Amino acid sequence: MSKEFTFSEVAEHTSKKDLFLVIHDKVYNTSSFVDEHPGGEEVLLDVGGQDATEAFEDVGHSDEAREILDGMLVGTVKRQPGDPSPSNQPPKPAAPSTSPDGSSSVMLYIIMLIGGLGAFGAYKYMQAQSEQSSS
Repeated sequence: MSKEFTFSEVAEHTSKKDLFLVIHDKVYNTSSFVDEHPGGEEVLLDVGGQDATEAFEDVGHSDEAREILDGMLVGTVKRQPGDPSPSNQPPKPAAPSTSPDGSSSVMLYIIMLIGGLGAFGAYKYMQAQSEQSSS
């Protein structure tokens, strides 16, 4: 069973070496990740000891980032009177959905190939027109 934390307990963990965040009413100890965070340590320190749900979701983190976060889970929030209301922001999908076979990435390559061929054809046509007009 995970530990329950009040917001006042979470608010005590705001330093680089002792940093807790609340995301979707779950408490995470992100101390070990501060130096590795791609957005820099300031981003985490700015929301340390607070509900960081909105900040986390606004960035649109990847599935990998969410897996890393799951490894830092230390408990849940036990709401007390006067605590901030929970964020109603649902978790966002990390990336546009693709079919399991990766067909959307194949379509991207096909579109790029067709676009490249079209541009090459236009270049050759313009070059041929230029040669005809100079003759």
